[in-house]
Amino acid sequence: MPALPNKRRTLPLATARAVARDLLEQVLSKGRTLDEAAGLVEGHARLEGRDRAFARLLAASVLRRLGSLDAVLARCLDKGAPPMPVRDILRLGAAQLLLLDTPDHAAVGETVALCTGRAASLKGLVNAVLRRLARDGKALLAKLDAARLDTPPWLWHVLSTAYGEDTARAVAGVHAGNPPLDLSVRADPELWAAKLGAQVLPTGTLRLPDAGGLADLPGYAEGAWWVQDAAAALPARLLGDVSGSDVLDLCAAPGGKTLQLAAAGARVTAVDQSKKRLARLVENLARTGLTATGIAADVADWRPATPFPFVLLDAPCTASGTLRRHPEIAYLKSPADADKLVGVQDRLLDAAAEMTAPSGTLVYAVCSLDPREGKSRVAAFLKRNPAFARRRISAAELGGAAELIDANGDLMTLPSHWADKGGMDGFYAARLIRTTA
Repeated sequence: MPALPNKRRTLPLATARAVARDLLEQVLSKGRTLDEAAGLVEGHARLEGRDRAFARLLAASVLRRLGSLDAVLARCLDKGAPPMPVRDILRLGAAQLLLLDTPDHAAVGETVALCTGRAASLKGLVNAVLRRLARDGKALLAKLDAARLDTPPWLWHVLSTAYGEDTARAVAGVHAGNPPLDLSVRADPELWAAKLGAQVLPTGTLRLPDAGGLADLPGYAEGAWWVQDAAAALPARLLGDVSGSDVLDLCAAPGGKTLQLAAAGARVTAVDQSKKRLARLVENLARTGLTATGIAADVADWRPATPFPFVLLDAPCTASGTLRRHPEIAYLKSPADADKLVGVQDRLLDAAAEMTAPSGTLVYAVCSLDPREGKSRVAAFLKRNPAFARRRISAAELGGAAELIDANGDLMTLPSHWADKGGMDGFYAARLIRTTA
């Protein structure tokens, strides 16, 4: 985890901690994502960029290591768990002391200052617990099985059953850390890597440490790049050479893949059911100077006038592959969500097949680690649709990264892939060719 800088102004930090507390309440008590919570928490927008980033980092750090933090806190509490407002305050203090290397005096003093209203009478308890954590907390933390504690049982079952316990532990290890910043560029990755001080990954994505404010980075204003995880940038590449061709991007918003395809010279039609998310896609196109046709429609019902030679379907899913960037998913999703979504995924795949021209290419993708949403959906699709066949992916298409290809020849990235470089999101994608009309 990145260390918190020691020199900060007291008032903004206290405000940032209060915002972090409220973000946690929105996620854990009201079931909202961090992005949704940020739009609802009073004071979030009024923070300066640096302090807003600290509030987000602090809340996300608690969510990434919630099981371990609660286990350590339980060892420091004689009378069981305190009321929820104080519980979240203690979690924030523990994260600062044990994960972010915040100076003890700041972590303790300014976290205790959050004890107002109903929590005011428990200031002494919070102070005592945090002082004990400052002294003994890291030793207590080191004795825990963090991989199991910080992975919800439903996700541990998916990971260990599908990939084995060793891989499940490796994935959990990556989930525990703050992810780097990945960028896709319109052109000249080496040039922009030099300007940004970024690493060029084997697949062409640029990777930086957590870089703070995006708008301050070189190339943002001129739209030279956009934020996109290295794994998320791979499915669009599986369509091959799309320059000068018509491409249909289904469930397209917020538009990272649309931007990729447009930058590759395709004439892109981007379809998404959400008008709000489609508006973000249009904003991203405007910033980058790229063009595409956006359509707000339900993919299951909408049909183009004529089939497309290239179709990309990034289907809705549990998004379990994105916990590195969205740790709240661990507490907002359950096995029941995957059970509900497989029917949606099947309907969307069948709809996408109808929109694919003879000899055309259909790529199906999900940002999920659950095989039920990935390879099982494709296997079922191929049984229902004999007009389609799988076309295996080659390592050359992925910058030589053969480890990202599964036994069927499909894309299967895991967060533990390239762990030494910071990992990547979990993504599954299969390339399907319409062999007959």
